[in-house]
Amino acid sequence: MAKLDEVIDFLETELRTKEIPDYPGAHNGLQLQSGAKVQKVACAVDASYTVIQKAVAEGADLLVVHHGLYWQGVRPLIGTHYEKFKFAMDAGLAIYSSHIPLDIHPEYGNNVLLSRALGLGDGEPFFDWKGIKLGRRGVFDGEVGELRDLLSSAVNGPVVFQGDERAKVGNLGIITGGAGSEVEAMVAEGINSFVTGEGPHWSFPLAEELGLNVFHAGHYATETFGVRALGRLLADRFGLAKAFIHCPTGL
Repeated sequence: MAKLDEVIDFLETELRTKEIPDYPGAHNGLQLQSGAKVQKVACAVDASYTVIQKAVAEGADLLVVHHGLYWQGVRPLIGTHYEKFKFAMDAGLAIYSSHIPLDIHPEYGNNVLLSRALGLGDGEPFFDWKGIKLGRRGVFDGEVGELRDLLSSAVNGPVVFQGDERAKVGNLGIITGGAGSEVEAMVAEGINSFVTGEGPHWSFPLAEELGLNVFHAGHYATETFGVRALGRLLADRFGLAKAFIHCPTGL
């Protein structure tokens, strides 16, 4: 058992929450307070109503997510939105969210962990965004088809790709989540092949025109790595029970 404020203070320090920029809807940090004690932490990608219900069913006191409660901005607490908050509060479930701070973390981040899973080690931070490096890059000594299969195994799911299976991967850039619109920026960075979660439709034909190999491995699937790692970290650090709430979106 651990004190909630001690767990939150640890996460804030480890993830450098207050130092790292993010999108307006992220609201990183403790998003919903509960009781003072934590015995079990659940981790998930999204703070959806289904995830919250599953976390409560698991007996969790704290839910750590990548996409928090406020992505859609300010909304009236009515209908299912009200029901979700009331259910979590009645169950005494605290909710903590970490978006970009978790994406870019050098040890527990989505990008570095996917880089390791693809055999690049930690890779090299790259791609400037609001004063930080958003992704990881390295040289992949193999063919596009080989990388597709390795990526599919890493995310345990299908990969949609644009490119020649027999072409060399070359300089590989990794930005998990929804970075597919950055195909032109990847070419400007000297990237030959780009791994991300998803992108807009227009980015695929543009990537083909630019000669960039693009791999879409799923927004959800590429962002399970960080929250799983945080669950293990908190369990080890504070002696907590842990659970990963798997609730894929298919996107």
